[in-house]
Amino acid sequence: MNSCILIAEIIQEPQLRYTPDNQTAIAEMLVEFPGLRSEDPTGKLKVVGWGNFASEITEHYHIGDRVVLQGRLSMNTIERPEGFKEKRAELTVSKIYSLEAAAVGASRPIVAPVSTSGTSNVVSIEGRSTSPVESNRRNSVLGDPTVNNSVSTTGYQSSLSKTDSKIADETDQYGESYKAQTIDESQEDEIPF
Repeated sequence: MNSCILIAEIIQEPQLRYTPDNQTAIAEMLVEFPGLRSEDPTGKLKVVGWGNFASEITEHYHIGDRVVLQGRLSMNTIERPEGFKEKRAELTVSKIYSLEAAAVGASRPIVAPVSTSGTSNVVSIEGRSTSPVESNRRNSVLGDPTVNNSVSTTGYQSSLSKTDSKIADETDQYGESYKAQTIDESQEDEIPF
C-alpha cells in the first residue's frame, strides 16, 4: 500500500491546467518541509491533484499556507536537455488539511463546496478535540470514522477473571480425580487392550 502523510508549506502558487483532451483538471504546486534533523536541508516536493479536487486546491490554498497532505508517492523519470535522465518524486494528493484554520480558529473557510461528484476531498480540522487521549481508547489523529473510538477493556477483564476461576476449578477437579486413582501393583502384568 502506498500512502503518505506530509506536513508542509506551500512555496509555489497552485497552478491549474487541463489534460490535452481538455477533460480533466490538474493542479500542481510545490511544497517545502523541514529535514528530520536541524542540520538536514529542507525538502521540496511537487504535489499534484486531479479532477474536481484540482479546482478546490487552486481556490482554497496559496503560497505560505501550512497544510497536511495525504496521498500516493511516485517517482517520475524526466529526460533532461543535457542528455541524461533525472528521477523526481511527486505526491498525488487525495486529501488536504489546512493547519492555519485550526491554529487561528478557522478565520477563513477551508472546506470547499461539494464537488459535482458528490464528495469533497478537502477536510476541515477545526473543532477537533485537543484533549489528551484516554489510555483505554483508540483515537485516530485525523478522526478516521472507521476506527472504533470507544473500545473498553472492562468486558475483557471480566472474561479473564471468569476464565481464570474456571481453569482453577477444572484443575482442582482433575487434581481430585487424579488423587483418587490408585494403581494396584498386583495387576502390573495385565495390560488391557
